[in-house]
Amino acid sequence: MTTDISITIKPADEKNDAIINAEILKSLDKKGIPFKKDDVTSVFVKKSIDARHGQIKILLRYKVYIGEKPNGDGEFLPTWKKADGKHTVIIVGSGPAGLYAAFRLLEDGIKPILVERGSCTDERKVDVTNLENEGKLNAQSNFCFGEGGAGTFSDGKLYTRSNKRGDIGKIYRIFVEFGAPERIMTDAHPHIGTDKLPGIISGMRKKIIELGGEFYFDTLCTDLIIEEKSNLTVKGIRTKNLKTGQESQLSGDAVILATGHSAIDIYKMIAKISPESLEAKTFAVGVRVEHPRSLIDSIQFHGKTMPEAAEYRLTTQVDGRGVYSFCMCPGGYIVPCATAENQIVINGMSGSGRNSKWSDAAIVVERRPEDIPEEFLQKAREDGCPALAGLYWRTELEEETFRQGKGQFAPAQKLTDFLSHKDSTALPETSYKPGVVASRLDKWLPEEIRSRLEKGFRDFDKNMHGFVCDDALLIATESRTSTPVRILRKKESLECEGIANLYPSGEGSGYSGGIGSSAMDGEKVAAKICEKLKVEN
Repeated sequence: MTTDISITIKPADEKNDAIINAEILKSLDKKGIPFKKDDVTSVFVKKSIDARHGQIKILLRYKVYIGEKPNGDGEFLPTWKKADGKHTVIIVGSGPAGLYAAFRLLEDGIKPILVERGSCTDERKVDVTNLENEGKLNAQSNFCFGEGGAGTFSDGKLYTRSNKRGDIGKIYRIFVEFGAPERIMTDAHPHIGTDKLPGIISGMRKKIIELGGEFYFDTLCTDLIIEEKSNLTVKGIRTKNLKTGQESQLSGDAVILATGHSAIDIYKMIAKISPESLEAKTFAVGVRVEHPRSLIDSIQFHGKTMPEAAEYRLTTQVDGRGVYSFCMCPGGYIVPCATAENQIVINGMSGSGRNSKWSDAAIVVERRPEDIPEEFLQKAREDGCPALAGLYWRTELEEETFRQGKGQFAPAQKLTDFLSHKDSTALPETSYKPGVVASRLDKWLPEEIRSRLEKGFRDFDKNMHGFVCDDALLIATESRTSTPVRILRKKESLECEGIANLYPSGEGSGYSGGIGSSAMDGEKVAAKICEKLKVEN
């Protein structure tokens, strides 16, 4: 028989197998399960840390086999087939939704063609370095665009609460197959790290090519090829090579849109073809708050020393809108994520070791469609697609942030000065490489965002006393937590509501919120295409 066992141990005993085994046997005894010691085999499942009530505890979960051996559950990898050429699916975007869609298609021998506006990881590294060190932005290859998507060079967090959307274990296993550490299979909040992800993503690409898939980097999808009969049906895409300027066409049995949360041109393209296929959705914007890692560790671990950097998750309600932490990066960095010359956008990331001297998180305010000012609604109506209003507002905020900064030097203010409504005469040291300039965020951030952030920070300090301090730095603006627009799709077929054979997928289409959930959504969409092609055959 098998059973699940959870035990609690002290941090000092985490590597002590004798103590762990004894606790497992005690738990079996408490559950009234008969066993012989030699017949018990335990397999580690998950670890988490409980730092509540001033005493740190390590929580470990095991699957325990009594009188039988582990059967290999959790080690399954799908069987990928060489593409047979009978069917081809075009995937626009090579982030997690696009890559995992490609792998799912290859389970059925269907050829994936991935079209990516950004560069491959090796070239993208150069673009990212130039942006951080010299403020030189490549609008098509940066922290948001390029092989592997936004997560490749901005953290690689895998934690998701969307486990019902698919098999998250399968997603993790495929990552491990291409070089991710085994611990992601068991950590409570799995994380790969931006220092390791590029190599993993490159390995995935090589495997897809080996199986007959194709990649087109530095290639922009400029339009859909539409056949107009009784309904709009996509037959392929038009492309432009961003290095040579060459324009071309690609045809396929279906097109998957997996373009991420920053591909503004894709939303506008859909709006021209089928505006009713877009709807406005809730999103969130705010700032990054950065503390010395030692301070956050001390708060969370109650002054005790732990080998890993401390995490936190904060949430509150202010005037009917959520205010919460997002993408918390323990031992991390803040990075520039603009995708146009006249904007500043920031995000956070951590290396695999999470060992920088800072910890940061986005603190954002929920923004609903009804919160968008009339001027942006009017502009969207004039452009024929009211759903774009939130996108227009977000863009204006990013451009205002640029006006308040200096090049890619981001506007910043001490948290205590933000709450006191005064100038910051000196700013704490920051991990943000382009640099920061002192700015009165409390004056120019939209009032409905600023006032809620103020109340939110005061609430957070009650839960994490010391969170509000002179060493805490606010940097603007965090605006790409999710997209303000959803590309509508049918519930059963997952096709776009207004365009047949077009399959919106992932974070950019409004159906996921991170690497893990995007990968699962890409798989789900690809599976639907496989089902459809089997029926048609």
